[in-house]
Amino acid sequence: MESLNGFVVFVQVAELRSFVAVGRALGISASAVGKSIARLEEKLGVRLFHRSTRSITLTAEGALFLTRSRRILAEIEAAQQELSLASELPRGRLRVSLPLVSSLVLRVLGEFMKTYPEIELDLDFTDRMVDVIEEGFDAVVRTGELTDSRLAARKLGKYRSLLVASPAYLSQHGKPSVPHDLLQHRCLHYRFAHSGKLEPWCFNLPPDETELQLPVSMVCNNIETRVCFALQGLGVANLPDFSIRELLATGQLQSVLDDYVTREGTFYILWPASKHPSPKVRVLIDFLCARMFTPSFQN
Repeated sequence: MESLNGFVVFVQVAELRSFVAVGRALGISASAVGKSIARLEEKLGVRLFHRSTRSITLTAEGALFLTRSRRILAEIEAAQQELSLASELPRGRLRVSLPLVSSLVLRVLGEFMKTYPEIELDLDFTDRMVDVIEEGFDAVVRTGELTDSRLAARKLGKYRSLLVASPAYLSQHGKPSVPHDLLQHRCLHYRFAHSGKLEPWCFNLPPDETELQLPVSMVCNNIETRVCFALQGLGVANLPDFSIRELLATGQLQSVLDDYVTREGTFYILWPASKHPSPKVRVLIDFLCARMFTPSFQN
């Protein structure tokens, strides 16, 4: 602690340029301030200040040491604040924006509520690109890379898209063996809310082949409808693997064209950038990162 006190005294002298003023601020004598600086200089083997009867100025070595000292003291202060926050009980309203992927998040959020009963969840499910800061969200879950420098982010997990249909549908219409076969099939599509465009079905095609203009038998803006209609044998749907894992395992749906489907994505949790997120935000981040993509919480 003596060494730490030396850092504190040194930074104060560098800023106030007066042993008397520093002594008054720290509640010690000017003589004690001078002795502290002398001990620090002796330990470092360099002169930190040019002293005269009229002024105190930093040497070149002192200026370099000031930058490092401020950084050290800032890190110590940050650690103290972090420990202080960690001791607080997470509580209060927590406003979270989530994509329309209830099969991925609902069970996890249910467990979160049981674990942290003092937190009031305010959930907004939308595929609209919300402005986290302006709209007052504590956190959002989204796919894609972080583009807003005002936000911090942690990766939750990855998923891949699969083309699926029911065994009854494939028995009646045949199983496509190449992407072009889909031109003769009923295709169940998703429309992006923010752009109004249909979600593309991404295939690994030769460079000279153009993008397929797939038939449209149905369009909706959620996962559940496409899963439901695929189960009823109404067509082929392009769905994230986490939404149909159990249905594939039980044979209620079958995947097709696995070697051709290339789309993958990553989910992130984003929150307003801060060195010290509040306890309620911090526990949400840790909880989702630890559980959201574990098999026991999917389907």
